Amino acid sequence: MIYKRSSALFAAAQKVIPGGVNSPVRAFKAVGGEPIFVEKAKGAYLYDADGNALIDYINSWGPMILGHAYEPVVDAIVEKAMLGTSFGMPTQIETKIAELAISMVPNIEMIRFVNSGTEACMSAVRLARGYTNKDKIIKFAGCYHGHSDSFLIQAGSGAVTFGSPNSPGVTQGTAKDTLLARYNDLSHVEQIIAQNPQQIACIILEPVAGNMGCISPAPGFLEGLRALCDTHQILLIFDEVMTGFRLAPGGVQELKNVRADIVTFGKVIGGGLPVGAFAANTAIMSYLAPLGPVYQAGTLSGNPLAMAAGFAMLSELNQRREIFTSLDQKTKYLHKGLSQVLTSRGVAHTINREQSMISIHFSQTPVIDFETAAGAASNGMFNKFFHGMLDQGIYIAPSAYETWFLTDALTYKDLDQTINAADHAAKLLV
Repeated sequence: MIYKRSSALFAAAQKVIPGGVNSPVRAFKAVGGEPIFVEKAKGAYLYDADGNALIDYINSWGPMILGHAYEPVVDAIVEKAMLGTSFGMPTQIETKIAELAISMVPNIEMIRFVNSGTEACMSAVRLARGYTNKDKIIKFAGCYHGHSDSFLIQAGSGAVTFGSPNSPGVTQGTAKDTLLARYNDLSHVEQIIAQNPQQIACIILEPVAGNMGCISPAPGFLEGLRALCDTHQILLIFDEVMTGFRLAPGGVQELKNVRADIVTFGKVIGGGLPVGAFAANTAIMSYLAPLGPVYQAGTLSGNPLAMAAGFAMLSELNQRREIFTSLDQKTKYLHKGLSQVLTSRGVAHTINREQSMISIHFSQTPVIDFETAAGAASNGMFNKFFHGMLDQGIYIAPSAYETWFLTDALTYKDLDQTINAADHAAKLLV
């Protein structure tokens, strides 16, 4: 495919935007080449600045679960925009989406809307510290919770892409309160708790990881974390920015039947607009200002356009719950087809899948944590595969550390085209 106009646009962007992008993973540093500039999208397809049509498997990194430019969502945004775009005052739509989200998700009674997943996770940890009166947190290597200082301690995703997981600008004072555990290793968590008695406010994790590829929790892992938190008076935070309202109507809490104390959201809950949220029971949430002493605020929090988009999206998902079954079936179909073509070409691989999230790792070793994900990514095969897929009109995440997200707008014809493209790309690997 030809990307002359994208190349020119990237050159112009680099003069005024650091690296030419406003989020690092978009820059194609991990895979080589130059990023593609998009002009529009519809359904399962992106249309770039050079007129190429691409089947999309990042879907704005998750929120486009029903497809790009989904009409009920677009209509809701347009209708609300005609009344004004921001007021800095309460609006009824905030209450409506709060009531709907609470009705869909287990174990939450109150929710606070913010502007991004980063802000949601940052605020959730502050709330946990304020509620427990303890300072330290446990996070897991390879889990990404946004770019707040507390989380950039061996983060996954974009931070790992650049080989600098401990970002300059994060102070040693901040870093000392973030304790790093191995994902899917319950004994390591137990060891950390024992070494820091009565000091840990919360454990935060992606209950299904998406920032070191798709990695599911091992049997008993989430249940074990819940038990440890109950024993040691630690709050368990599920970062469901990616998984919330995507893997099930009630997210991973519903899917895996494990209770979290605080849950963070983003992506789907905003219908594609910038939104984050965090939620818990009334006792915990009452510690937030203006009810309690833990301060959190935002000028554009609860923005009416974002709330309207999110309400339209959640309403569709709540009313048409068969979508989750449809997405699961499509992802299974894709998984089977990808595995068949890679096997037929003699390409060593492992495919991880959880509902509508899926990732390919070019190693036969099971990928269960950051260490095994990094090992699978180290051979450079993903980069060749990425460009092979792109040449065939398939757009996957430009990093071996990212999950793919499926949209229900994908047809089985699209899936077959994707599988055929993978067969072409596999030839580049042998």
